[in-house]
Amino acid sequence: MNCPFCHFKDTKVIDSRAGEDGLSIRRRRECPHCHRRFTTVETTLLLVQKRNGELEPFSRQKIIDGVAKACQTRPITRDQLKDLGREVEEDIRARGAVEVPSSEIGKAILKPLRKLDLVAYMRFASVYQNFKSLDDFERAIQELRASEHVRQGESGDSTDPSHGSAPSPQSSHE
Repeated sequence: MNCPFCHFKDTKVIDSRAGEDGLSIRRRRECPHCHRRFTTVETTLLLVQKRNGELEPFSRQKIIDGVAKACQTRPITRDQLKDLGREVEEDIRARGAVEVPSSEIGKAILKPLRKLDLVAYMRFASVYQNFKSLDDFERAIQELRASEHVRQGESGDSTDPSHGSAPSPQSSHE
């Protein structure tokens, strides 16, 4: 590591600590030549491969912003969105890959979003999974209901006020 002050080619690490996010390392360094101290933050590089093949740096903020659109008018706080973004990033980084397809990030978003709010989940899933018809929505709602019944049967809880209610797949003209 070069000294940012005198550009000496070697510096000494005085202290190392995990960053607040748990995904970076903060190092306090000293230059043996000019004796000035400075801090560096080291993170691992994570790239996202977009559908068109381009690579771009991973952005937790981009995840938060995308999910926030699905959560509009829902009772979701900014802190909950930040927690979701952190959870998704930890999941992706835990895989150990340097490059991750954007489709894997979408999949990683679905699980925590489903726990957070079912309506926001459906909104996000409809865009991510490219729903083309009402049948796609009905199928997804039926799958959600079936899995909720299984989950509720396991816990003995018949209602969960933290989840939004999904619309009935039956039409109103029956």
